Amino acid sequence: MNNNSDFVVGFGWRRTDRTAKSGNWLRDVVIALGIAMAATLLCMAGDAYAQQRTIQISGANRTAMVTVTIGKSQDVRTETSFVDVMVGDPEVADVNPLTDHTLSILAKKIGTTRVSVYSEGKKLIGIFDVEVSYDITRLTNELKRRFPRSSLQASTVNGRIMLSGEVSDAATLDKAVTIARQFGPEIINSVSVMAPQQVMLEVRFIEISRTAGRELGVQWNRFGGNSITNIGNRTAASNLPITSSAAETAAGVISGASPFGFLIARMVAGGVSTDVMINALEQKGIARSLAEPNLVALSGDTASFLAGGEYPIPVAGSLGQVTVDYKKYGVGLAFTPTVLGNSLINLKIEPEVSQIDTTRSVGIPGGISIPALIVRRASTTVELRDGQSFMIGGLLQSDNKNLAEQLPWLGSVPVLGALFSSKSYQKNETDLAIIVTPRLVRPARPGDVMKTPADDSLPPNDADFFLLGKTEVTREEARALTPATARIATAGAQPFTGHMLDMPKWGISNAAIQ
Repeated sequence: MNNNSDFVVGFGWRRTDRTAKSGNWLRDVVIALGIAMAATLLCMAGDAYAQQRTIQISGANRTAMVTVTIGKSQDVRTETSFVDVMVGDPEVADVNPLTDHTLSILAKKIGTTRVSVYSEGKKLIGIFDVEVSYDITRLTNELKRRFPRSSLQASTVNGRIMLSGEVSDAATLDKAVTIARQFGPEIINSVSVMAPQQVMLEVRFIEISRTAGRELGVQWNRFGGNSITNIGNRTAASNLPITSSAAETAAGVISGASPFGFLIARMVAGGVSTDVMINALEQKGIARSLAEPNLVALSGDTASFLAGGEYPIPVAGSLGQVTVDYKKYGVGLAFTPTVLGNSLINLKIEPEVSQIDTTRSVGIPGGISIPALIVRRASTTVELRDGQSFMIGGLLQSDNKNLAEQLPWLGSVPVLGALFSSKSYQKNETDLAIIVTPRLVRPARPGDVMKTPADDSLPPNDADFFLLGKTEVTREEARALTPATARIATAGAQPFTGHMLDMPKWGISNAAIQ
């Protein structure tokens, strides 16, 4: 025998010492792998059995409810052999007989249908009420995996996915709805937010009217004798008598009462009764604030605003009668905020400014004129933090007019033709700017004093209104004009300007007044 090995019956030669230990380790590894593979096969077999489990009708239970996920199949079984199958809506589900006791139902479309099974002689064996739904089990598991701290459930209601439960904030709810839309297009949102947040939107509508007008021209008019003529934009009270006296004309020019063209006409034409009138006009526009609404909405909800009106539009009915419909116009706003967390706000905003345009009215029989609308509308989605602002601009409305007048032939002469022509140019351009600022707000506590825009102003008294011409007085001005005795007598009260307060006649010493 060899010292390094010995004989074992039934196993042959076995190495001892280190070689034997190595063989035992390999054997243990093989046994462990075998056990793992067997467990995996058992799990797969269990899953396969779970997927292939059948729904059976027999005896008194002749009706069964079957729920099948769209795109998958479900096997059903009857106790009695059948020979005929009828499907109510083949577009919802398809039925394939496997044996004379087993059917396979394949879900094709969201909805419900009925499968009826008959034996020989058209005798009804049983009914399967089939409902094809979305993969709700998979959706529920996905929501639990992604949001473990939220209690979200998913179910189906009439072919729609319904979400229910509670989430911590609106951002989690928005993500859950987005995931649910990957399983079905229509979502019924019944999830409640434990700490709902409110967003106040400060909006300023500013209309900048950039109106520019220019008029420059030379008009030659012939006249004789004494006459009265309107000069430029003068009113009847400022009409200048035009005479043939050059001295009076020069005096009028020097004093500023008559245009400079009179002097040029007299110097050039001499005794010819010709008048040169040079017109120059320039206009500039201004900016105005249309509206400054402040709206508050819950995160995820929509708030709207309209400052304007509605005008009636006649509408013909089906039986020939005339009804009235109303079209809105003015300054409008609709916004939907969603708080995403860390004071970040997702904001969908739709501002609109419209006005009635009677120049493009449409007439209908009966003498009714329906005006048109000039609309400037924008729709955008942005993300910004609490207190940040952004502006929407460039909503332009432009109207240009050019007018040229000239004497025949003379006005077409280059350079010198400007002396015999008159040209006017008018440009009306309106730019709408919208400044938006969202803020996270909370309701006021009981007892908190809410400030209004009228808190800083008071109605004037007779002296302020008639002598000083003030239509309102600030509180600081009212406090400064209040006598010291009145301030002490009211014990700190601030009387309104223009009103007498009935106060008790207390005795006040000179020391108290000082």
